[in-house]
Amino acid sequence: MDIAYPAEVEEFRAEVRAVLAEELPEDWRGTGAIPDAAATEAFVRQWRQTLYRRGLLGVAWPVEYGGRGLTTMHQVVLVEELTRAGVPFGVQPQDSTGLKMLGNTLLRYGSADQKREILPALLSGEQRWCQGFSEPGAGSDLASAATRARRDGDEWVIDGQKIWTSGADRSTGVFVLARTDPGAPRHRGLSFLLVPLDRPGIEVRPIRHMTGGTDFCEVFFTSVRIPVDAIVGEPGDGWKVASTLLTFERGEEAATNPILFRAELDRLVELARRRGATSDPAVRRRLAYCRMRVEVMRFLGYRILSDVLSGGDLGHASSVSKLYWSEYHREVTQLALDIGGLDGLVPAGKGPSKPMRTDDPGADPESSRSWWEVSLNARAGTIYAGTSEVQRTILAERALGLPREPAS
Repeated sequence: MDIAYPAEVEEFRAEVRAVLAEELPEDWRGTGAIPDAAATEAFVRQWRQTLYRRGLLGVAWPVEYGGRGLTTMHQVVLVEELTRAGVPFGVQPQDSTGLKMLGNTLLRYGSADQKREILPALLSGEQRWCQGFSEPGAGSDLASAATRARRDGDEWVIDGQKIWTSGADRSTGVFVLARTDPGAPRHRGLSFLLVPLDRPGIEVRPIRHMTGGTDFCEVFFTSVRIPVDAIVGEPGDGWKVASTLLTFERGEEAATNPILFRAELDRLVELARRRGATSDPAVRRRLAYCRMRVEVMRFLGYRILSDVLSGGDLGHASSVSKLYWSEYHREVTQLALDIGGLDGLVPAGKGPSKPMRTDDPGADPESSRSWWEVSLNARAGTIYAGTSEVQRTILAERALGLPREPAS
């Protein structure tokens, strides 16, 4: 395992730290310490513009598309330092699906026009893209996608429905996995299409979930027309392009997850101290178990980072990582609710500013609203970005070489 950074990367780390020192208040304690949700949202959006102004978005992208032409190592160091400082490295969910996923996918598969028109707009925030993969009858099994796109002259005509489309109500476009060849085998008849959300025939409906938020949406397409060149790759390449895109969803997590989950556990330990729960042997055992899990997560992250930084592929490690952190998070947030006891049943304090993963660094350990909302979202963590069942199937078949699961 080799996670040493070259001198030029450490110089970039010093640059990032200098930006943080110049742009953040002296008493900065993290976004979680901002007193209310409205002020947090305003800061996050302002901070994104700060990162753009200081050239810290898309640092590994080519210069001609607004990046700095640096390496993956530089990007990893950037997200490490931003996470340690308690500031976001994007506006969720649009920057996760737009910058991290779509942007990097276009660099590999996009046409020259697509790169020139979309990549700089992703960096500036002018364009915000969401993911249109899942459907009511095709969640984890994306190869069953039924949304269709038929060729009509110089246009694609799209009909169908997508669901769990995070941030669609705040996005300008959606990248859609659509079936363009109904007669081809499931994985080969799909194409990857770029669809502006202002086209006639598109309806976006937010879905209120159990935390009270409306981060998810369903999107309906009725005879929606887009240019024929709005396809990424060739017709029928959709599965290949989408599979590549999903690997970008987890690439930076090896660097950020150990930092985020360690900070969350530290807040939980502080909550236990304040509630006098650290004298309970059962609570102590569960806290120790969580500490061990976070340390394993850290070393797993080192292993993944070592592979990625040496030019390797995430491979099966991405499934191991996703399965590990999502199932751990259910346990640690349940412990938080148990420590909170009856008092924790009454939502009080500030909630999390983002719908996925841990609460913001610097959050008040006593905020029952934060623990409740993060706990409910932790249940979703075993579903989004590939369910636990799917991850176990991938590991069984591709890592262990077990027979494929029989088709139903």
